[in-house]
Amino acid sequence: MAAGKYAILIEQGATLDLELEYKDSNNTPIDVSSYTGKLQIKSDYDDNSPTTYLTLTNPVTSGTGIDFTNGSSGIIGIKISATDTSNLKFDTAIYDFEITDTNSIVTRLLQGTVQLSKQVTT
Repeated sequence: MAAGKYAILIEQGATLDLELEYKDSNNTPIDVSSYTGKLQIKSDYDDNSPTTYLTLTNPVTSGTGIDFTNGSSGIIGIKISATDTSNLKFDTAIYDFEITDTNSIVTRLLQGTVQLSKQVTT
């Protein structure tokens, strides 16, 4: 299965709370409650010496991370706290999001661009 493409818009200084539902080919939610996840936002691909702006893993810590709390229903949360979005300093970046099951099988679920909408209010 190829990764889905999704453009993320992060509003600097605001909390990001994305939720996705992982389903099989029969449209049945996959239990991901025992999975792990990792999402990285970078300036470019690894072969071009990129800057890593942010790495998300599970569990969610201080409002930032990958949330598998509702994983038995196939729900995965991608969360970035307002504090962490305030600290981001780029215009456009790239990301991918991978999950790993209990058999160490890695699946890239999403990939794409990240646009940072700069804040005025501080």
